[in-house]
Amino acid sequence: MDRSFVIAQISDLHLDGSGRLLAAIEMLTAALRERMAAFADVPDRILLITGDIVNDPAPAALDEALAVIASLRQTGLFTDIQAIAGNHDIKRPSQRGGRHDAYDYLRLPRTSRSVYYRQAGLDLVLLDSNSASLTTPSSGNIDERPYHAMVALSARLSVELAGTIGSAGRADYSERAENLVRVLALHHHPLPQATGEGKRFLGVPDEPLMYLAAPATFLEAATSLNVTMVLHGHRHVEGLSRYSIPDPRAMRSGREDFWRTIYVLSCPSSTGHGGDDAGFNIIHFGPTSEAGQPGYRFAIARYSRQRDDGGFGPLDSNLPDGLISLPAGRDLSRDPAIQSAIEIASSVSLKRDQVLALVRRLLSRRAFYDGGGQDWADMLYAYIVTSHAWADLEGRFARSAQRSDVAALAEASALLRQLIGQSADMLGIDHATLDELRSDRLVSRDDLLRRWPTPPREADDLQARRQHRLQLLRDLNEQVELLGLDLGLGGEMPPQCGRSLR
Repeated sequence: MDRSFVIAQISDLHLDGSGRLLAAIEMLTAALRERMAAFADVPDRILLITGDIVNDPAPAALDEALAVIASLRQTGLFTDIQAIAGNHDIKRPSQRGGRHDAYDYLRLPRTSRSVYYRQAGLDLVLLDSNSASLTTPSSGNIDERPYHAMVALSARLSVELAGTIGSAGRADYSERAENLVRVLALHHHPLPQATGEGKRFLGVPDEPLMYLAAPATFLEAATSLNVTMVLHGHRHVEGLSRYSIPDPRAMRSGREDFWRTIYVLSCPSSTGHGGDDAGFNIIHFGPTSEAGQPGYRFAIARYSRQRDDGGFGPLDSNLPDGLISLPAGRDLSRDPAIQSAIEIASSVSLKRDQVLALVRRLLSRRAFYDGGGQDWADMLYAYIVTSHAWADLEGRFARSAQRSDVAALAEASALLRQLIGQSADMLGIDHATLDELRSDRLVSRDDLLRRWPTPPREADDLQARRQHRLQLLRDLNEQVELLGLDLGLGGEMPPQCGRSLR
């Protein structure tokens, strides 16, 4: 299955415990139910609430928020629900009436949290932006001291962002971090919005300035951490901006992709708080094919309900299907072995037909056929990641498999080890280095190609080595034949093995 996920973003509910917004919540839930029906087959369907869940952290409001979140969970529309705090969620306690700590009560991240979705390859980063926003009155003139304080706050936010992504537990990743789709959620908007600002005015008594402090520092940090999209609420307006930021690493390495792109998507109040138009966003990430080239894209559907209207409708109805289609910016296609390993890991046990489908996928790749020019580093990578997935496959299948199938899988595993050893030997890789490569579950193909671009063997030795490789592949084909598959390994590559398969 191709990697895919859906994020339904709602924001700024401003629940107050009185029940007056429950009718708006019902309309929102009905609209979400209708729009999410198209994504029932997507494995990861996430509801994201980007702050201001309550209008004031009083006990009644927080209890109402818990009940609303529980009702949204019970719809079965979402596989997960995540939320972050907004400025209204943490208002200072007043002298009148009690207040609760919304962070604890609603289980919101106090600084930052990274949530990894293995099947989708999504790293959803939740960041509390309250400490780095400008929420104190200002005369309009910002002198040196508060300016440096703002920069420090934004820098601290950037450090928290980096700390979340680089923290312990990243061993949970099933692939290298640069191959993940990283989406960042926070309440405040990083920069003034390109659209929607005319609907709101600065000068609200409790929020004279509503922007994130020192936003350029923060966006540069997000760029360096491969954040692709930022989702936020706060201003009760819709907006979508694209920022292109130079990547210093591209200049040093001489790459052509000098500019890094971040999309910033705003969500209005989903209950229409304060008489504003209500709205929500649905972000679908999935595969696409344009001009015959496979790739991935974000498809954004924005929905709006005017204050005097009872239903939600597409905001971008002038666009085809009401969708904003954005390229993901880089090749996010997974190696079939990595995709297979993720699916194997999510299964407690495997039936025989599942095993055969996985074996076919793992071995129907360029590295297992006589494809002409030999790139030994490319093949080494393919054999290593295949052996990792193969070991997982054996472990899951051994509990219920017939003895003959277990034996065939074991013999195939031994042949994969020989293919790895031969490729490493061709590249002049010593045994200690090879052991490190074999143990690395996140081995990088690009790193291999950089470290060992060409084999050091003499030309008169290459032909014999190639013939040995083809014989190992034919032996491997004999073992999969015992499982009931004839893939023609070691022969001419069949047409269904696309050129992207290694």
